[in-house]
Amino acid sequence: MNRIVITAAIRATIAAGAFIGATVPVLADEYWDQKTSLFSILPIQSNDIVFVGNSITDGGEFSELFGIPNIKNRGIRSDVITGVEKRISQVTSGHPAKIFLLIGINDISHGLTTAKLAERYERLVKRIREESPETKVYLQSIMPINNDFGRYRNLKGKENAVRALNVEIERIAKEQGAKFIDLWPYLAGADGKLKKQFTNDGLHLNGQGYRAWTNGIRNDVKE
Repeated sequence: MNRIVITAAIRATIAAGAFIGATVPVLADEYWDQKTSLFSILPIQSNDIVFVGNSITDGGEFSELFGIPNIKNRGIRSDVITGVEKRISQVTSGHPAKIFLLIGINDISHGLTTAKLAERYERLVKRIREESPETKVYLQSIMPINNDFGRYRNLKGKENAVRALNVEIERIAKEQGAKFIDLWPYLAGADGKLKKQFTNDGLHLNGQGYRAWTNGIRNDVKE
């Protein structure tokens, strides 16, 4: 097998999340392993507020954005529902005060059905409830996307899939005693797309986007 040379430019592109839905398993696995190894030596405490998710969560400086020192970020770039399930015990073992979950957009880019995604999502939430029943769980909707940027080919035409999964997430929240948080009022324009001032690629958030997101859920974090 020919050796694949990863240039600095390609690494930078991957780090920015530009290969969502593409096949780069070695690099993705390496990063996942690095992050979970780090999380394993940074245990969660019972008074912590934990944000769990993929690259959108990974990129957030939540402790600073909220001005709360006991907020912990457990986002991993490129992660999916089953990836979070595999590592969720790192969070639930500490029985944190709150968990804010945001996961599913990478799964949608992989072309899975809404039914399959809902099944995996519900299994994850049930596990959280079983392992840490005293934790308040907040299920955040998948954020709107903006395909006008033409950046992520595997998300082209997936707007309805995002909405369909959000319907299922809201149902799961109700059935599992969690709180559903609809992020669209804070991030979507009148056209239903992620506002251009909140992103530079149609998926990930810039500073203004993180400010809009965190302002929208501030009362839930601080209640």
